Amino acid sequence: MMKTAATLVELLAAQNLVCATAESCTGGGVASAITDIPGSSAVFAGSVVSYSNEVKRDVLGVGEDTLSACGAVSAETAAQMAQGVRSLMKCDLAVSLTGIAGPGGGSARKPVGLVWFALADGGGVRTEKAIFTGDREEVRRKAVVHALGMLTVAAAGATS
Repeated sequence: MMKTAATLVELLAAQNLVCATAESCTGGGVASAITDIPGSSAVFAGSVVSYSNEVKRDVLGVGEDTLSACGAVSAETAAQMAQGVRSLMKCDLAVSLTGIAGPGGGSARKPVGLVWFALADGGGVRTEKAIFTGDREEVRRKAVVHALGMLTVAAAGATS
């Protein structure tokens, strides 16, 4: 994880880009991984840990209709979280993640380990879905690594 975060910080610095995160199930784990890297202050604007629906709605601008119709763990919510934090932090790239780390809280439609991710940049927003196996700690760790990877790919794509 440290190597991925270090690569991300290097890429962001090389491209003069700044990123931010909006996290739910990881509780700030992506932000922590980034800020563990020396020099990250030049490329990381901040993070919103939006564990509750109220913070998703009131701080990040996720629509009440989205939360009601799609739920907190959905592509639509992840997309609005990423767009919201990108706007709030006035940055180039933003990643969001919302999911069910477990051990409880899952359902047949939304099992434990389900995480929705979104990446927002100047070109719009795209979402990805993953279902991770393992206990709560492992699901959260895998989600952090995936989010760091999404940011790294986006930062690398800015070089071409």
